[in-house]
Amino acid sequence: MKPTALVIGAGIGGIATAARLAKNGYDVTVLEKESTPGGRCNQIVRDGHRFDIGPTLFLMPEIWEETFASLGEKMSDHLDLKRIDPTYKVHFDDGLRLELTSDIGKMQTQLEAVDKTAFTGFLGYIAEGSKHYKISVEKFVGRNFYNIFEYFSLKNLPLIFNLKALQKHYTNTSRFFKDERLKAAFTFQNMYLGLSPYDAPATYSLLQYTELAEGVWYPMGGMYAGIQALTKVAEKLGVKFVYNSPVKKINAGKLKVESVITADDKTYTADIFVGNADLPYIYKELLPDAKEAKKLDEKLYTCSTIMFYWGVDKQYPQIAHHNVFLGGDYKASFDQIFEDHTLPEVPSFYVHAPARTDAAAAPEGQETLYVLVPVGHLDARSEQDWDALVNRARETVFTRIEKEMGITDLKEHIKFEIVYQPKVWKERFNLEKGAAFGLSHNFWQVGYLRPQNRHAKYKNMYFAGASTHPGTGLPIVLLSARLTTERILKEKGTIAVQKVVKPTLNPA
Repeated sequence: MKPTALVIGAGIGGIATAARLAKNGYDVTVLEKESTPGGRCNQIVRDGHRFDIGPTLFLMPEIWEETFASLGEKMSDHLDLKRIDPTYKVHFDDGLRLELTSDIGKMQTQLEAVDKTAFTGFLGYIAEGSKHYKISVEKFVGRNFYNIFEYFSLKNLPLIFNLKALQKHYTNTSRFFKDERLKAAFTFQNMYLGLSPYDAPATYSLLQYTELAEGVWYPMGGMYAGIQALTKVAEKLGVKFVYNSPVKKINAGKLKVESVITADDKTYTADIFVGNADLPYIYKELLPDAKEAKKLDEKLYTCSTIMFYWGVDKQYPQIAHHNVFLGGDYKASFDQIFEDHTLPEVPSFYVHAPARTDAAAAPEGQETLYVLVPVGHLDARSEQDWDALVNRARETVFTRIEKEMGITDLKEHIKFEIVYQPKVWKERFNLEKGAAFGLSHNFWQVGYLRPQNRHAKYKNMYFAGASTHPGTGLPIVLLSARLTTERILKEKGTIAVQKVVKPTLNPA
């Protein structure tokens, strides 16, 4: 008889863990509160407009490739990837524009127009990012740590210093660039992880390396195509998905979890359990573990976001696939987000226009626009008038787009608007404090120091997702699924560890 596994949540980490366990002989059931899989990586389809709700950047394709390979599949059979280059158009409020691209000649021309020494700095910065990426994936992000001595071993300690884990990203960037705008252009990517570059470890220069060297990709059909493909593979392997079934309680005995109860009072038992809901939410709301929940509540959390999903009845070809608008005092902006937990006086924002690459994302002659404005997470101790903050964020977007792109009529051509803000992230996705990216990443919240992917007391309760090891971001959560599965198989008597496979991808 097959061992049984029950996964709470069909986010990408839950789907991938379920599929890997099924591939290794488990009978797997996934309970999902929504009517469709994906979690934060879900989609909205309305009046012919298709929006990805959360992530819009397909990064680190070799990790996706390894996930499909471990399940006996080829990624290319499931996803049609297009490379986006230039990766972004970056707009500064003083009129400077940069197109970040893997075309070295174009980068040299643009950077030297800002500062004669900047291109040399750029090459050094990308070289350091390459080193950080390779060491991180091989030695830290891509492995489990079963005790603190493994993490702070004589072999690992020099690597922690090589990765500059104790240095701040923005400070380290000053070694390579003099111009403040260039420092911003090569650190704003920390916001994908919901982090401030003034707090994030310098290790995260690996993000810019992966974008420019490995590429920013787009799966035709949107990021949700990745969710659909993995769900299809999981179902092919025998995984059963039960939708509209939120878990309301995890029943635990002295040393193990016995069962879970859903909102409709159904009880599910299994040999092992995997929590893919946000980890702080599981400890606070589902497990009988108030002490650990309090410890998690006191940890640092990522920021939140105000999102606008606009169905537009006119095309605006001047809006690229990925657009970043940086504004105001860079340091003050991050302080207002991460310390004051509010919207900066001069907000920065990101605009995604998928129809530039994928015509099916919008009706013919129309536009699907996704706007992300970073903002502080929910904080009961500070006054947060979300209606006022949303209105101010919206007006900022209209003003900047008119000023820098000459688009004067966007407001009149919006057919409908859907808004997400921190309360929605908390209520719909059970994200503690409405922190859109889960727990933060600083030196004390990474590696072995991050919440473990197995409960300390209940030895059959595991976790996969953004707030456990190794962290947030879609490809990193795919690694979380691999590491959690490896741990389960190791501790339950079998193990089938697979190396990360490097794919061959052709830019399209």
